[in-house]
Amino acid sequence: MLSSPAVNLWTIRDALAADRRAALRRLADLGYRGIEPFEALDDPAGLRATAEDLGLAICSAHSHRFFGADRDAALEAVATLGAGLAIVGTGLPDDAFTGRAALARTADSLNALAGRAAGYGLRIGYHNYWAEFASRIDGRHALEVLADLVDPEIFFEIDCYWAALGGADVPAVVERLGERVPALHLKDGPVTEGAPHVALGRGAMPTARILAAAQAGALHIVEMHTSEGDVFAELAESRAYLESAAARR
Repeated sequence: MLSSPAVNLWTIRDALAADRRAALRRLADLGYRGIEPFEALDDPAGLRATAEDLGLAICSAHSHRFFGADRDAALEAVATLGAGLAIVGTGLPDDAFTGRAALARTADSLNALAGRAAGYGLRIGYHNYWAEFASRIDGRHALEVLADLVDPEIFFEIDCYWAALGGADVPAVVERLGERVPALHLKDGPVTEGAPHVALGRGAMPTARILAAAQAGALHIVEMHTSEGDVFAELAESRAYLESAAARR
């Protein structure tokens, strides 16, 4: 089943909490094909059953608990979801990107996790925020230095908005990393810390250039942390933008 475009479920967390099936049905009705859970351990079997019943694929899954006592439970949850791609978004030390020594420790942690994940049939990916790009080592973004240190099977889910907030030329980063970026988190807005997000195409993000720079087949995952409007209306507009962008390529 095709799983792009997709929505990271943090975007509709309030609607999910109120009525999960109804919220997911609205995404399917908007034409989204996939979803990305923000915490794999939250009822993976139930979520997968509901998603499949509605014709939605689970393209990938985040967990905040890949490091520590819950590691294997989190990996098993991603496997239960049927996602194949397990995404690290949090759980690393605060100084994980502050210098070469810290990056070496970060790479060791991710490599060890990737080795464990392989036993569950999973690949490990890393999702950035802004610090990974704001921090520079010998003139390079720390995240790009990390890419040289981790095992090549580890991939990157580039959150384009956070990367821009960290000072990155996002299309250039996506192009340089190439096939290491099989998934994009797409947000839009004024690229100002704390500002609410808007539908794709309505903010300052160079989304069209990012999409053109990405590898063919990369997952397009829409995410909004905050919105001043109706989040489903914003998602509908974002879906239309992606459809139009695809038609132009």
